[in-house]
Amino acid sequence: MKEYAFGIDVGGTSVKIGLFKNDGTLVEKWSIPTHTENNGASILGDIAKAILAKMEEKKLTEADVEGVGIGLPGAVDAQGVIHKAVNLHWEDTFNVAERLSGLLNGLKVKAGNDANVAALGEAWVGSGKGYDSLVMVTLGTGVGGGVIVNGKIVEGATGAAGEIGHMHMNDDEEKQCNCGNHGCLEQYASATGIVNILEKELAASDENSVMRQKKHTAKDVWDAVEEGDALAIRVAEQFGSYLGKGLSIIADVINPEIFVIGGGVSLSGDVIMPFITKNFEKHVFHACRGTKFTRAILGNDGGIYGAAKLVL
Repeated sequence: MKEYAFGIDVGGTSVKIGLFKNDGTLVEKWSIPTHTENNGASILGDIAKAILAKMEEKKLTEADVEGVGIGLPGAVDAQGVIHKAVNLHWEDTFNVAERLSGLLNGLKVKAGNDANVAALGEAWVGSGKGYDSLVMVTLGTGVGGGVIVNGKIVEGATGAAGEIGHMHMNDDEEKQCNCGNHGCLEQYASATGIVNILEKELAASDENSVMRQKKHTAKDVWDAVEEGDALAIRVAEQFGSYLGKGLSIIADVINPEIFVIGGGVSLSGDVIMPFITKNFEKHVFHACRGTKFTRAILGNDGGIYGAAKLVL
């Protein structure tokens, strides 16, 4: 087996790149800007230039490199075809793996959805190591997910498997989700969703709460929960009710060994986890009640680790 691989995590503002040994050792990581102007026409070219320059710097040839894995913010199917990527201004459907391979002189390329790839990273060397089946949940500005079954990513027919943030959870929601639907899990379990729940609670009563003096951020809510603030605890209960129930539905379908919780909201893991797990236990099928929960440990590097594993 060749000794090295590259892992690429493409975001809307920057592209993170990692050079790995095939045992999971990170040799070096760096980033380049994501140029989304002109419909993102230069993104793959910029990535190819960065990789070829690094190979020249490290005196690596194609005989040393197994290939390049790339995680992208969009639906990517098993053949490496991306079905639109709004954050990159890519409107067309095309085979991103083939196109990048062509720019890399035929080097092998494998592509996947960024959340799925991050899940693979956690399964490889992160907090999901040792588990064959897991679901990663990323709680940030939105809610993302990645599904690993028998050590392999589940992509779905069009690469949209794992879009757990857009599970329908509330028939009565009037506010529209970014996806165009109403009542998605993302509207209650993301950092933005937590603030939305908080603002509704603040508007519904005049009760005293430290949240009336603090900025309205998700972290402030969890800090207030630790202080025992009653209103903040109600917000946490609603968050946990939606997310715990949503994950119970996923468990009933996938039956993973473990849920790995990542994203910025997960940094308050010791506070938020009980609100999730008690609601999960309340709703899940009895045979799935032994499902474990843990926090992701690779952080922002999960994507580059998983992308490298994708090609390895």
